[in-house]
Amino acid sequence: MTISFNLAAVLTPGNLEILAHGIEVTLAVSAASWTAGMMLSMVLLAARLSKNRLLLFLAHAFISYHRNVPVLVQLMFWYFGISTLLPTGLRQSLQEIGSEFIFSAIALSLYISAYFCEDLRSGLRAILPGQHEAARALGFNFVRSMAYIIMPQCVRNAFPALMNNTIVLFKASSLGMAVGLAELTYVAREIENATFRTFEIYAVATAIYVVFCLLLMLAGDLVSRRYRKEQAR
Repeated sequence: MTISFNLAAVLTPGNLEILAHGIEVTLAVSAASWTAGMMLSMVLLAARLSKNRLLLFLAHAFISYHRNVPVLVQLMFWYFGISTLLPTGLRQSLQEIGSEFIFSAIALSLYISAYFCEDLRSGLRAILPGQHEAARALGFNFVRSMAYIIMPQCVRNAFPALMNNTIVLFKASSLGMAVGLAELTYVAREIENATFRTFEIYAVATAIYVVFCLLLMLAGDLVSRRYRKEQAR
């Protein structure tokens, strides 16, 4: 029996609208997770650089857990585990808002923050020690030297790794389908169930993921080239 390849069967106006919604949710959860993950990574970085043994231990334990436990397990832990410990009223409020989105964003942001922190720490270690002394000689206090001298160089050094993990985060957003998050992979499965066109719809979903990942790679390459030009001056 010959099975025909028919994109028109899945790219109907109604299905295109569903796919657009899935893309919107994918981008939203990725952006929310990236923002929260980057902010948390700064806190983790400060703890990793601290001389306080308790902070060092807690940061190391956090990073080790989130780098060694599969992100799907972390996602299910939050959605099916932590959510059940919340008060009934709060749990119902989260369900009305969109608990799938909220817990997916929490799990993904915690997961990616561990990688962002290590990327930034590597970037920080690549900075020559004399930069700190030079900042103090110019009259910069610790906060100003970190904000205007150290961290810009740190981000520049860590940028390729940060960009790679941004792409990893974008792809990991597809795991939200396991808890009912209506992102791109979830809606692709819904269209498959309605049309029985497995190959076509997943070919479309694959193409969409490839396009967005290539756009991220292109943006990262353009920024990296700009950094290299600035260093060459």
